[in-house]
Amino acid sequence: MTSPEPTALDEETLRAVEALAIELAREGGRQAMDGLAREISIDYKTESKEDGQAPRDPVSEIDRAVEAMVRERVGEQFPGHDIIGEEVELHPDTIEDYVWVVDPVDGTANFVNGYPLFCVSIGVLYNGAPVVGAIWCASTHALHPGIYHARRGSGLHFDGEPFAQVPTNGVQRRISAAPGGSPGRTQRWDHRVTGSAAIELAFVAAGIFQSAWFGGLKIWDLAAGVLLIEEAGGRVVHRRAGGFEPFTHFEAPSEVSDDREPSLRDWRGLIIVGTEEAVGVIEERLSRRPSWFARLRGALGLGPRRRW
Repeated sequence: MTSPEPTALDEETLRAVEALAIELAREGGRQAMDGLAREISIDYKTESKEDGQAPRDPVSEIDRAVEAMVRERVGEQFPGHDIIGEEVELHPDTIEDYVWVVDPVDGTANFVNGYPLFCVSIGVLYNGAPVVGAIWCASTHALHPGIYHARRGSGLHFDGEPFAQVPTNGVQRRISAAPGGSPGRTQRWDHRVTGSAAIELAFVAAGIFQSAWFGGLKIWDLAAGVLLIEEAGGRVVHRRAGGFEPFTHFEAPSEVSDDREPSLRDWRGLIIVGTEEAVGVIEERLSRRPSWFARLRGALGLGPRRRW
């Protein structure tokens, strides 16, 4: 499958899709902010297997309400479009044409604890390629909530205005995202951990972070943010057989463990984003990591080890 060229897209439709994505992200953010002012119900997807440990992976009533709102509004305005959302286990019939990919609250653990690093992420794919992204962030470079957004070929915007990256004149040591936790610095930059992959992508696009990398995340964590980074002039690569190559589109895996056909919802992969220089540094380091070590950690259920 090849990535569609911008000329293959109907610009009028693309503008309408972006406008709705921005509107829905803003409404999702409003619902999240309202939820902070009252008591909300919280469930947990993963119970601890060890006595005395708290459960993990919270999902709040706001997560469910925002996704339901997005599904309803998209269904009304674009009834032919498919939707992938974190909280509703539905698989799209096809990846052809438009597919909306929604993370109603990314950073839910932050959200339910009142830690102001969470967001509403809405990406739209065309034949699997990101063409619209809108991420409402509770915290931004402007020190207030706002939406980073773009459509294919438009450049990065913030709250409706073209956005130039955060100025860093005189800053000799930059910062990068280190999802999952890692030592605090490398030779080139210091690390920060936010607890929200979508916010990290938005901050890379905005020039706050130099880079980030993700292994094993879901499509709804990444669909909006990778487009924002590309439209800001950043680089996005993913691991394929034989090494890293430029990322162009999401696709369903060849098989899944369940007794069903794979779908776009099942996508998994390792993606690096950031400036040309930073992506090159991370790509080179990951390429040196011994494959037997990664396989051993996977067999032990430990997941990818992040050392920097």
